Amino acid sequence: MNMEQEHRLIYLLDYLLGERGEHDTVGIPEDYADKRDLFRTLVNVRSPYPIHSDFIRVQDDFLREESKQKGIVRLNDIPTIEANNRISLWEGDITRLAACAVVNAANAKMLGCFIPGHNCIDNVIHTFAGVQLRLECAAIMEKQGYPEPAGQAKLTSAYNLPSDFVLHTVGPIVDGQVTDEDKRLLASCYHSCLETACENNIESIAFCCISTGVFHFPKEEAALIAIDTVFAFLKSGGDFKRIIFVVFTENDEGIYKKSKKIISAYSASKRWF
Repeated sequence: MNMEQEHRLIYLLDYLLGERGEHDTVGIPEDYADKRDLFRTLVNVRSPYPIHSDFIRVQDDFLREESKQKGIVRLNDIPTIEANNRISLWEGDITRLAACAVVNAANAKMLGCFIPGHNCIDNVIHTFAGVQLRLECAAIMEKQGYPEPAGQAKLTSAYNLPSDFVLHTVGPIVDGQVTDEDKRLLASCYHSCLETACENNIESIAFCCISTGVFHFPKEEAALIAIDTVFAFLKSGGDFKRIIFVVFTENDEGIYKKSKKIISAYSASKRWF
């Protein structure tokens, strides 16, 4: 355990507990892992109001060191799986990827997940990007003046993530049977992220499995829509050095391994390029 990291963490916890007026009711744990859990809890529930620059400086140092300790994964570390060498499947933590942009499956408020320690992608990305991400998203939403519709994309900085940008997209929420509109909206999520990336000269993009968590889109069908949409976009002239389908669970990995056959078929036929 890095003593400098622990000193940073204690500073951050002191600040956040003092900000909430909870010093008298919530003590700082002795165990380092418990300290980290408390930090995540406090940043997860923190509303997007201004914060002191000293906090940002210490938080950034802390999160960037955390990122180094987890291990940054670069594009050259991930093999491609089709003839044009632009498509990859990778199982792991998307917050370790040094892609130009990573995709966040957001909710309509666009402010991240406020459930402490929740393991959704929205929570993980906001936690390890830092509090600045929620502040930037809040500014975007205040200017917009209405909840984010499903199927669109918003671009922000990635702050303390190894990537440069985060593409936020709200997927469809499936209630019962998947409808044609659900399918259209999910395809639109992928297309909007790709289009926004192209408009901003983003050369590599890592997709999470949009809408397949608490939004209940069936995973097998979602994977097919993701693959179809990405390859159709490439066929239309979208220019990327790398597109990565990122899976986090063993179940998702199995689904996308089956989908490798589809990707190989698309590539071999050359009908998408």
